[in-house]
Amino acid sequence: MKYYHNPRCSKSRQGLQLLEKAGQSPEIVLYLNTPPTEKELTAIIKKLGIKPYDLLRRNEKIFKENFKGKDLSDKEWIQAMVQYPKLIERPILVTKEKAALGRPPEDLLTILD
Repeated sequence: MKYYHNPRCSKSRQGLQLLEKAGQSPEIVLYLNTPPTEKELTAIIKKLGIKPYDLLRRNEKIFKENFKGKDLSDKEWIQAMVQYPKLIERPILVTKEKAALGRPPEDLLTILD
């Protein structure tokens, strides 16, 4: 299981604490340092069952300056998130079968077996 984490984000830290309390030790991916590839992000979005646009952090400066008001394809949104990983909403927990967005952090626990 992988945990896409930003240690500067309170929700991401809370999510990791919840997982640890539940006895889980996911592989931590500091996605700002090691962004997912286009293929990885596409697979994560598919497991989340959402559209790429729904994974965007639309309040980020990068989004407002470069993408606000643009009508991009799903593939183009994914490419934008790979290029600018700050645009990816966090945290995300990914297992072999499922993924969950930690908004709120308790949602991460819904995919644990």
